[in-house]
Amino acid sequence: MTQLIARPVPPRPQWQLEQEGLHPLLARIYAARGIKHKAELDYDLKSLIPPSQLTGTEAAAILLADAIEAEARILVVGDYDCDGATATAVAVRALRLLGGTVDYLVPDRFIHGYGLSPQIVELAAERQPDLLVTVDNGIASIEGVEAARQLGIATLITDHHLPAETLPEADCIVNPNQPGCTFPSKALAGVGVMFYVALALRAEMRRRGAFGPERPEPNFSCLLDLVALGTVADVVKLDHNNRILVAQGLKRMREGKLTPGIRALFRAAGRNLQTASAFDLGFTVGPRLNAAGRLSDMSLGIECLITDDEARAANIAQQLDQLNRERREIEAGMQEQALIHLENFDLEASGAGVALFDPDWHQGVVGILASRIKEKLHRPVFAFARGDDGQIKGSGRSIPGLHLRDALDLVSKRAPGILLRFGGHAMAAGATLMEERFEEFKSLFAQVADELLNPADLTRTLETDGALEAGYISLQVAEMLAGEVWGQGFPAPLFEDVFEVESQRVLKDKHLKLRLKKERSLLEAIQFNATENPGPRARLAYRLTINDYNGVQTPQLVVEHCAPA
Repeated sequence: MTQLIARPVPPRPQWQLEQEGLHPLLARIYAARGIKHKAELDYDLKSLIPPSQLTGTEAAAILLADAIEAEARILVVGDYDCDGATATAVAVRALRLLGGTVDYLVPDRFIHGYGLSPQIVELAAERQPDLLVTVDNGIASIEGVEAARQLGIATLITDHHLPAETLPEADCIVNPNQPGCTFPSKALAGVGVMFYVALALRAEMRRRGAFGPERPEPNFSCLLDLVALGTVADVVKLDHNNRILVAQGLKRMREGKLTPGIRALFRAAGRNLQTASAFDLGFTVGPRLNAAGRLSDMSLGIECLITDDEARAANIAQQLDQLNRERREIEAGMQEQALIHLENFDLEASGAGVALFDPDWHQGVVGILASRIKEKLHRPVFAFARGDDGQIKGSGRSIPGLHLRDALDLVSKRAPGILLRFGGHAMAAGATLMEERFEEFKSLFAQVADELLNPADLTRTLETDGALEAGYISLQVAEMLAGEVWGQGFPAPLFEDVFEVESQRVLKDKHLKLRLKKERSLLEAIQFNATENPGPRARLAYRLTINDYNGVQTPQLVVEHCAPA
């Protein structure tokens, strides 16, 4: 069952935003998201929180500037998701622009697991680096940092994940979520943290007189498309600071000022750069980049992002597109298997937390599978695949009301040793355990979820922006909404209303195509992955989008919820 709840719209901020010149519809939508003044929608770079406020950036800048001056070898240790890949690309590009001798290393999820492990340090040591820089990982790498210290290799941790009680003894740590850091935006993605470090490093080198007529200071706006992509793809909260980063990156993309790799990924996805949106980054470009880390080696994705050769970027983008097609096929098969697991699943009796394991599942796709099952059941879900040496590796996705990493922490305290490794965020996390302890974990996770979730959390709710006046269902309004920055924590407008269903048909055996009538208007709508007949009248929750077919653009309703009215 899904409950539709209209967001309250405070009248005073709505009136204020209209007085400040905002379109009445935007004023209503933004007021419902807590915006009180138009200044909060100022996405100019000068409105970014200064790097000096992020604890550790100045120390990191000194460490890196010293390394560049000494011509030391810097090795960036990345991660195998889109945030990690873009963060690696930002680090490599920024350090090279500043004269650094830099290379990168990214773990293979099937061999090395996550983060700066002792095994990765051993691999890194073969390249004889003087300084290791982690991006989007490292805050939990106590053993890895110690292994590097034993080898005489300095470490700089840049991360955004939540830390444990003990921090690694790195030379420097930059993480907005570390204890004592008062940075106002705790929602920076890993790529955002690295971008801030790059800005601080450039400022430090400016202080040292590194730039002049023969060596101009680099403009780091060339990194913003990478920052925008990683920020959206990692599904971090789009607070004001993150919206600035995303808006600036999208602006450059629409102007054609972007790295060859992202340009090639847009082309491979068949998306129009001139109308680039956060949706494109999260649902078309990001998944193609993620496919490398899921099925192959994220080095392929990183190479796509750091090359300046258009032809090479296009070639890699085609490879990534093919990997993404393979990922979809694997995922479809795993979903079928998961549904078999759930056939005899008593949701009421089994507890609020769901854990699934199949020895035939693919390690690289269990996160997407967990997300799909979570959407189906509206429960926090962990999906596990078989690893090496009797271990199973799982990825989890949560629902509002349950902090997934905190839940894992509680599981580990109640059954010490059951989790060999775990980490993550509120809404997504990973865990590794021995296969013979899966049933124990399954029971404990369900028990912990029961305790942490309120009964109301188990009812799926969709927050909407109420009805959309028929006169606003137009191509112009759809373009206006598409031009704004939406994402996690700052959701795109979702409207609800009752429509007469004039006709319906099923496309490709899985998508419901509707022709609707509202007042005197006939409207086209589509509900993806749904085929159920809503009857002659339907209550819909929908997004107003643009349908581009054979070069002709028309407004279209993309339905997220459909029920008989």
